[in-house]
Amino acid sequence: MPVGANPCLSPRGLRERAVAEWERHLRKLTFAAALTLGTCLAAPALAQNNSNTGETAPMDLTFERVFASPSLDGPAPRQAKLSPDGRYLTLLKNREDDRERYDLWAYDREKGDWSMLVDSEKLGTGRELSEDEKMQRERARVGSLKGIISYQWTKEGDAVLVPLDGDLYLARIGGEVIRLTDTEESELNPSLSSTGAYVSFVRDRQLWVGDVGAEASPITPKEGDAIRWGEAEFVAQEEMARLTGYWWSPDDRRIAVERFDESMVGIVTRAAIGATGTKVFDQRYPVAGGPNAVVELFVMDPDGQNRVKVDLGENTDIYLARVDWAPDGSALYVQRQNREQTALDMLKVDPATGKSEVLFTETAAMEDYWINLSDDYKWLDDGSLIWWSERDGFGHLYRYADGNWTQLTKGEWVVTKLLGVDQEQGRVYFQATRDDVLAQQIYAFNLANPGEVERLTDLFYTNAGTMDGKAQTLLVTRSNDDIPPQSYIADGQGNQLAWIERNELTADHPYAPYLASHQPTQYGVLLAEDGTLLYWEMVTPPLEPGKKYPVYFYHYGGPGPQTVNKGWNGALRQAIVDKGYIWFALDNRGSANRGVKFEQPIYRAMGGVEVRDQKAGAEFLTQFDFVDAGKIAIDGWSYGGYMTLKQLQADPGLYAAGISGAPVTKWELYDTHYTERYMGTPQADAHAYEKASAIPDAAKITDPLLIIHGMADDNVVFENATEIISKMQEANVPFEMMLYPGYTHRVSGEQISPHRYNTVFRFLEAHGVTPPE
Repeated sequence: MPVGANPCLSPRGLRERAVAEWERHLRKLTFAAALTLGTCLAAPALAQNNSNTGETAPMDLTFERVFASPSLDGPAPRQAKLSPDGRYLTLLKNREDDRERYDLWAYDREKGDWSMLVDSEKLGTGRELSEDEKMQRERARVGSLKGIISYQWTKEGDAVLVPLDGDLYLARIGGEVIRLTDTEESELNPSLSSTGAYVSFVRDRQLWVGDVGAEASPITPKEGDAIRWGEAEFVAQEEMARLTGYWWSPDDRRIAVERFDESMVGIVTRAAIGATGTKVFDQRYPVAGGPNAVVELFVMDPDGQNRVKVDLGENTDIYLARVDWAPDGSALYVQRQNREQTALDMLKVDPATGKSEVLFTETAAMEDYWINLSDDYKWLDDGSLIWWSERDGFGHLYRYADGNWTQLTKGEWVVTKLLGVDQEQGRVYFQATRDDVLAQQIYAFNLANPGEVERLTDLFYTNAGTMDGKAQTLLVTRSNDDIPPQSYIADGQGNQLAWIERNELTADHPYAPYLASHQPTQYGVLLAEDGTLLYWEMVTPPLEPGKKYPVYFYHYGGPGPQTVNKGWNGALRQAIVDKGYIWFALDNRGSANRGVKFEQPIYRAMGGVEVRDQKAGAEFLTQFDFVDAGKIAIDGWSYGGYMTLKQLQADPGLYAAGISGAPVTKWELYDTHYTERYMGTPQADAHAYEKASAIPDAAKITDPLLIIHGMADDNVVFENATEIISKMQEANVPFEMMLYPGYTHRVSGEQISPHRYNTVFRFLEAHGVTPPE
């Protein structure tokens, strides 16, 4: 096994090394955070377990109940916003009888009562969404939601713009609802202008604008199927977290509008195979190494007149990363990223002429690294900029003013979100891992003294926040492993003003019947081959002396998500534990929120270091006397599905079985912006692509394998699955497969989700990965 992979139960020398590393790390944490993590090295104590001693008889969870309504997590409000005058708090609230359907509710802070502002079932038409809107929702990761998924306050605060079933409505506070559009086509990216005078949206590849309550008209030309105005191109939506393609100026005098031409982008013929038929879509999909859409930016009047083209430079093979107006509308700021994603230019654009200049250039924090795009920045009224950067090896905040940089936060921790800037008070709010990498908190500092950082939230919880535009009110969501998400409003000092959703685990909470069997989560660390600390989490069923238990080893493994954290993780893992399995997860090198050096090892080496780190986790598990070393099963989706294949290929016999959900099997089949960020191009880095591919060694898989894929997947296209199943069939290698007709990359639903997990555990049972009798 790799040296140092098992700090808790390794030979004495390795144990001492692990303890020393862990103690060194603890000295960097606050005392409170240290208390929550410092016991992890006493791993054998886990065997004593934690069986519930309550009087209520434990009730096992089924997968059917996990995904049924009402949600076992309790109410899950979304998009909490304050009205411009601060009187109303609005949010989207899901229904008890349909956890995926959301209605718009408002809380009158003067009267102290809640009321439903828009009933999505009564108002909605049930009209099927256009394919463009369906795919856009998939890329925004809200494809499963129904009813109202977004809304926007008017500037006066007397009404809310509500998109519903592809059309637009204006809901007034008094109860009146005005229908603004009634078309077969969907109105994409609807928005009220900055002053609230206009409503705008994209329809049929054009940007439309009209006075609120009046007919809208297209302000951009119709130029064929390959050219779109006002939309974000595929990779911007899927990989860059940019879902819009137009931006109103603060005074409504001008609009910046994207135009993209994807005629040169390769076509993937996507057969959306459904239960009763097949629809074929010729989807423009920019695969790694292939052409991207050519993106241009224009500035125009609200009626489309006085159009000028923004100078984005001579090189058209770039990414339009972000677009923002100066607070006074005097300039347009455009972030231009190079194709290699190693440099990002901040352009200052004259909106009258389109002329641009490079204000500054952000470069990758180290050699053989990339730039992680961020929304954590803000232009201030005085012309300065609060900016997130990894330039010192960790994600921190800086201030750019008059051509000079000042670092505002510093340390071996990461700012994960800039929440807001109260410019009147000179106070900056942010979310970070400063106290505990597994439990983010909310902090603030004054620009006059950034070294004095205040924590505004409770270390007992993992916290996340949003703020109003003036950064005067905090909306905090918090949870931990035993308390589902709660949300409240707080002032700028963190003092709680009112609950949004208390979500207490009282007798009438949906999760209450299952509390008696709820098992706590254990946390710890182990060492990677190079001595890097890797965090893990584990949930065990009540352990009986002398018995060994199978492990459901969940992984993602790719760059971006952090799997191991101290927040509420829902009922699914408890259902798995109720079946008699140990839940285990590990964050390998390459994942987020640990700094540049932690992410960097996957550069030009996908399917390498992550596989070895997960192997260290599996070997670590075998040292526990309550773990059945011959029954460690791995399961992952998307990048995790890819990891399952690579792990089975790398270490035959280590894992009892593997589930590979919607896997990327060959990186040449995945999109440009994501793949090239880490892997370069197939043309320049052919060896790295060949080594990372799951195809060449497909025939070497000897352990039981289940492949799952949605047959209409527009993200990890179905060809990824057909490539590997063909290879294995031609080599006469056995495997199993479950396909979901009509489903995209998101294979989920009230009946489909339990079907998927029941399939997984039937597969495990068939191959002897079962709990003890």
